[in-house]
Amino acid sequence: MTSKFTELAIDCADPRGLARFWCSVLDYQIQAEEDGIVTIGSAAVPEGRSRLGPVPPTLTFAYVPEGKTVKNRLHIDLNPTDRGQEEEVGRLLDLGARTVDVGQGDESWVVLADPEGNEFCVLADRQP
Repeated sequence: MTSKFTELAIDCADPRGLARFWCSVLDYQIQAEEDGIVTIGSAAVPEGRSRLGPVPPTLTFAYVPEGKTVKNRLHIDLNPTDRGQEEEVGRLLDLGARTVDVGQGDESWVVLADPEGNEFCVLADRQP
């Protein structure tokens, strides 16, 4: 028996605000909200982790009082599915992301940060 990846937990100062940002990025919806914790997931797979086989992972945002202080050790990579990388980066910047330099140099991916400073990458290749 093996495990399947179903959820990523993210500590943050504003769970609802960060959840709204990531809902816009991923075309997700809020699935649950209580006591400083907001969970978002795919509207196309509402049964989430209870579904047999692969599922799009949910993201859970939990309130913590301390702020982010160092580069993420784990980050999300995004693949634009219906537009090119440059257009997707522009869309994400309009949603509230910002560009960051984590020492990546001249690479094919673009490093951005969400409104709370969590780094993520936008890849150049489209992978539906």
